[in-house]
Amino acid sequence: MTPASPVSAAGNLPKCLYISSYHQGYSWSDGVEAGLRKGLRDHCAIRQFNMHSKHNNAIDKKVQAATRVVELIDQWKPDVVIASDDIAARYVIAPHFRDKDVPIVFCGINWTVDEYGFPYKNMTGIVEVAPVKPMLLQAQSITRGRKALYLGADTLSEKKNYQRIAEEAGTINIEVDHLAITTFDDWLQSYLAPGDYHFIILGSNFGIDNWDTTAAQTRIQQNDNLLSVTNHDGMMPVSTLGYTKIPSEHGEWAAAAAIQILNGIPPDEIPLASSKQWDLWVNEQLLDTTGLTLSQSLLRKAKKTRPKYTHTGDN
Repeated sequence: MTPASPVSAAGNLPKCLYISSYHQGYSWSDGVEAGLRKGLRDHCAIRQFNMHSKHNNAIDKKVQAATRVVELIDQWKPDVVIASDDIAARYVIAPHFRDKDVPIVFCGINWTVDEYGFPYKNMTGIVEVAPVKPMLLQAQSITRGRKALYLGADTLSEKKNYQRIAEEAGTINIEVDHLAITTFDDWLQSYLAPGDYHFIILGSNFGIDNWDTTAAQTRIQQNDNLLSVTNHDGMMPVSTLGYTKIPSEHGEWAAAAAIQILNGIPPDEIPLASSKQWDLWVNEQLLDTTGLTLSQSLLRKAKKTRPKYTHTGDN
């Protein structure tokens, strides 16, 4: 377990504790952190605790990390706590800080906060909402198909992602089946032999054992003739089309809310928000392989990527 990051500022500044459900080096977490630190610069002394739940997915490990966070809050007594993503919400905030005195700002929680009973009277936050319907409608338009396969890791976040995508797909008459993947070999086999599906929806690879981006790129480049789409920017090396969330939006919003709280605004007077920003990506390399044709309008709007075959580890 990585110790809490040292205080990033000194003097008489207020104290802000940032709890990341994941780890530095994970692209989503890094984006949230960058937006948060930029927004809070010169406003408070920042301390960070990384729960490493992508690497330590067992429940007892998450509980141990949560216990350490609670101890840190009791000892350091931050003026504001910012908690990112579902693991921090489920294991730290919900069981320990409901309607307590410490102000809480959450961000990066997928789709809904109902399962945690949020918001509390000491809380505000921003919910992570992916641009699912535009992605599904575009995939349907390109393939003329209504049957999709969702490939995602066997994790809490991915199960929530699939459930919401399946619900949204049902409103536009698209059927989405789900495979919860635990190993890279299973993921690759499922991607390359998807049966009679018209397109594949790629969830996050975090939580999939022995993930190898280079091997995935190589095999897909040799065999791919099916459209793949994703909401995760880290999956663009192996996806044809991406409608991806922008993590810095969450960090920036959380920083602005924290500053309001430090200026005396009660958390429950700051309205909850949901994410509004997203990027459109096309993987030109995989597009060439599939033989599919995208509209000129889509190509003009999209950012282009042509990934190199280099090992990226936790992409």
